[in-house]
Amino acid sequence: MIKVTSEQIAEQYKIMHSVREHFSALGKEPKCYIRTFGCQQNEADSEQLRGMTSEMGYARTDTPEDADLILINTCAVREHAELRALSTTGQFKKLKEKNPELYIGVCGCMVTQEHRMDQVKKSYPYVDFLVGTGMLYKLPEILAKQLDGGKRSFTVDSPEGSLAEGLPIERESKATAWVSVMYGCNNFCSYCVVPYTRGRERSRERSDILAEVKRVIADGAKEITLLGQNVNSYSSDGGDFADLVDEICALDGDFILRFMTSHPKDASRKLIDTMAKNDKCAKQFHLPLQSGSGRILHEMNRKYTPESYLELVKYMREKMPDIALSSDIIVGFPGETDEEFEETLSMLRTVGFDMVYSFIYSPRPLTPAAAMTCQIPQEVKSKRFDRLLEVQNEISLAKNLSLVGKHQRVLVTGESKNSPDMLTGRADSNKLVHIPRDAASEAYIGKFANVKITKAETFALFGELA
Repeated sequence: MIKVTSEQIAEQYKIMHSVREHFSALGKEPKCYIRTFGCQQNEADSEQLRGMTSEMGYARTDTPEDADLILINTCAVREHAELRALSTTGQFKKLKEKNPELYIGVCGCMVTQEHRMDQVKKSYPYVDFLVGTGMLYKLPEILAKQLDGGKRSFTVDSPEGSLAEGLPIERESKATAWVSVMYGCNNFCSYCVVPYTRGRERSRERSDILAEVKRVIADGAKEITLLGQNVNSYSSDGGDFADLVDEICALDGDFILRFMTSHPKDASRKLIDTMAKNDKCAKQFHLPLQSGSGRILHEMNRKYTPESYLELVKYMREKMPDIALSSDIIVGFPGETDEEFEETLSMLRTVGFDMVYSFIYSPRPLTPAAAMTCQIPQEVKSKRFDRLLEVQNEISLAKNLSLVGKHQRVLVTGESKNSPDMLTGRADSNKLVHIPRDAASEAYIGKFANVKITKAETFALFGELA
């Protein structure tokens, strides 16, 4: 791991301020547009990008046509996400033609892959710079060189990954906060590209995490989500992830704590016990299953069995009977038979997940699964995917219907995306909850409200202030 020194961070701040002075001397207030693809970690990275560009004097814009700087923060977990990012990048070509002083940068996981980096170099000549996930802290330096007439640049990551502290962060919401506790992954699941795009596991020091959490609490955060590719592997100062969760829950403030993502082979009973005893810990757990077949799990290099997974779920429900469980499922992994897919459906029914994020298997470069000869036809994968959704939607709806008439504590976050007449928020279970918008409910934006559930759908609950 490369630990970025405080002197290196101070140098980036110096550059940020010089860029701000450059625009100030020109009497210009530049604007930055950021488009994010992928997971919560990518969202957290974009908050850091916003922080650095704001420090450099860029105002935020949600309209790329108004931007002087466009940053596309990419994902590489599935090919579909990469193609969407490339398509979006292609749409900005005309903007560059109209405004030669527009700078375009492609960041994140996708460009750490050599074939994608080469593709952008050759096919997207109007992209001014690429920067990988572990080098995002160098954005001020990279951009300053561009403003000074520098050539196109391609700043990729080291295999070990880096760890940078002290960069500015501009969060999407004051009520909710992503806090990264670790980066990278050592698991090398046979289908996953993350160890190649984000490097090896590296944990932040506990003191740095606690300082950041205290800051977001002081700023009014009511929901804090700890992030990592495998938070259960976190280790610092002789303590593990359960110790970190316990220490954060002991902090003053009215907030709820979540975390993701966990790996079933590393999720400990100590962590479950810690969750159960702390009221500030959301009684919700995202535990990716991926497949209900023992053979497929072995081929995926997941290092747990369906039986050990069920034992973990049983222990969770013994300690927290009302815990809400969500999971990830991959459909159509190479060699998956009809019988093995049925085993996955059986696991869905046995566990009774509140929510499942399901994905059709997508071959990823460098991964062992991409080289397997027994790839499943797309038509078969699609049919299995539809069947899985049908089964899980029935389970999710039944789970939600059981909450009608009950009270839920909900963090109200703002206007519903579907209707300006509704406000939306998340229950402790992480379920989406909508309530009618009026003067009384608006007073709860950014706060917890007691909501009586009056209606349930597959993907959302509806209620009213109790």
